[in-house]
Amino acid sequence: MQYLTGRAYPLGSQLINFNGEQGVNFALFSRKATQVELCIFTEQGETRLPMIKNDDVWHLFVIGLTAGTEYGYRVYGEVNEALGDLFNPQKLLIDPYAKKIIGTPDLSSDEKRAWFFWDDERDNAHLSPKSVVVDTTFDWQGVERPHTPWDETVIYEMQVKGFSKLNPKLPPEMAGTFAGLAHPESINHLKKLGITAVELLPVSYHIDEPHLQKIGLVNYWGYNVLGHFAVDPVLAADKQNPLNEFKQMVKTLHQNGIEVILDVVFNHTAEAGKDGPMLSQRGIDNSAYYWLNEQGDYHNWSGCGNSLDVNSENYVLRWVIDCLSYWVEECQVDGFRFDLGATLGRTPSFEQKAAFFTAIAAHSSLANVKMIAEPWDIGLYGGYQMGGFPKPFAEWNDRYRDQMREFFLTASGELSDFVCKFAGSDTTFAYNRLPHNSINFITAHDGFTLQDLVSYNDKHNHANGENNYDGHAHNISNNHGVEGATNDLSILKKRDAARRALLAILFLSAGTPMLLAGDELGHSQQGNNNGYCQDNEITWIDWRNADQKLIDYTAKLIALRKQIPQLGRDRWWTEKDVRWRKVDGNLISNQEWHNEQIRSLQIQLNDHWLILINSAHSEQQFLLPEGQWHARLGLENTTLTTPAVTLNYGVCVLQRNS
Repeated sequence: MQYLTGRAYPLGSQLINFNGEQGVNFALFSRKATQVELCIFTEQGETRLPMIKNDDVWHLFVIGLTAGTEYGYRVYGEVNEALGDLFNPQKLLIDPYAKKIIGTPDLSSDEKRAWFFWDDERDNAHLSPKSVVVDTTFDWQGVERPHTPWDETVIYEMQVKGFSKLNPKLPPEMAGTFAGLAHPESINHLKKLGITAVELLPVSYHIDEPHLQKIGLVNYWGYNVLGHFAVDPVLAADKQNPLNEFKQMVKTLHQNGIEVILDVVFNHTAEAGKDGPMLSQRGIDNSAYYWLNEQGDYHNWSGCGNSLDVNSENYVLRWVIDCLSYWVEECQVDGFRFDLGATLGRTPSFEQKAAFFTAIAAHSSLANVKMIAEPWDIGLYGGYQMGGFPKPFAEWNDRYRDQMREFFLTASGELSDFVCKFAGSDTTFAYNRLPHNSINFITAHDGFTLQDLVSYNDKHNHANGENNYDGHAHNISNNHGVEGATNDLSILKKRDAARRALLAILFLSAGTPMLLAGDELGHSQQGNNNGYCQDNEITWIDWRNADQKLIDYTAKLIALRKQIPQLGRDRWWTEKDVRWRKVDGNLISNQEWHNEQIRSLQIQLNDHWLILINSAHSEQQFLLPEGQWHARLGLENTTLTTPAVTLNYGVCVLQRNS
């Protein structure tokens, strides 16, 4: 093969013309490497080419290479375990910038996994995944992003495969793929609901953890990421060109006014701890990519064996920013949700002015897309940062989740806490943020589905192979008398009322609502609250048994939300916007805010809207404020001529007649 010096920028592999020659430029960051070999794989075998160093970047241009070329790196350097330097050129390494990866490592036994240990001296190129050169050309045909304002945003969280895999209205070859999400049946469902943005669990190339491979399970959620730039082919119908299929999905969703938010994982990588596989960053420059302690071991704030350090080494931060920019600029995505986002602000303590946050705010392509943080990691110090992220970040509000569950499913929960969360969690965000910064949710991928929340008191995770020890034990759920499935009509009625009440409060609260895919149709995971390894009917949405009435109810709620002015204005409520009333119509006094016995109230918005809430399992009479009211949710199509309304457990919305 003929090659030239090439360029040190951009990092990764790029199809370019260099000095009049067509080919591929390769560039790799490694601060401590003493030698790097570019390895090209063809039918004839492996060809190793020595790369040239410029500062901390190794680069080379190879003449005549085209898209589809398979490659990897062998990185040499001094080994010093105490300093975290774990170089081993016998291990073929994935390009951190690879836009396509083929092959998966077999880690199903200790013997097979040993081939990928950092200190194993056997050459493993024949077993390792390979990076692939990609032609990123795509015709967007002028389709632009929807640019939905935050105060109009309704998020729908989903796993791509599970969303459409069991939908009988889709062609079998498309079901469970990006193409399946872009299918008219899927689009129609989202538009009927009124969804403005889909939030996709990780779509980047991931591998299954060794403990799952040993027992024949997989990482269904996809949080064990190895290739952050690469689309995972397991989610594509077109296995040869998953990137193109992903872009076509984004284009189709945009044509229908729906944004795409990606769940991304920059808190750790799939290399796990030192007993994990050496696949990429560990062998390229371990001490630059990961947070290490004084003994050269990993800080494990992610709970997955390692924690990425995006704030100490400029090239590692650049890698993250380049990756986010790629998804925005090349793939036209509309935002990101950062898994265990607190890790990204560690210096190692959490800082609002950490380099990562500063880089986001200063980047023209990233400063104006939606940014959402999961505002915690598992670190003992500084691990919980709810309300602590800087602009422009919104945050998953687990306190909202817990408070709403407590108020509607248990006998606990102070009225003041409930009202605070309903009003956008102003005590958390009002200092320098807006209501949209609170991402409100009742359920998410991690935990019970809505159906299971009202059907189970305890988790049932035995299928995960960990003797039911995994998953959260504090679910704040209510099975309403029977654990799991039942034919008892009285219990089913109570469960349905609870589902509707929780959905109603989600879409009537200030802040940005997020709905878990399947909750609108009654999907159950059979009590499994940690379905990360269940790539089967447990997690795949059960379309054949969809509750159409619940779908219609959810769509009506979202439509109603869009009609209430106070829920469409991204500002904090004042006394002119809202009045908090007791069931007798009188305003709630200061002494009554902390009364846990008050389970019912009236919320009057701008004089024209009235929300009646009864979380007690008994009838409650409400004396309405003056005026003639018309029922919009509950008691529909009824003009109320009496000043009193009786409401069972649940939520009712009234509108004053003009």
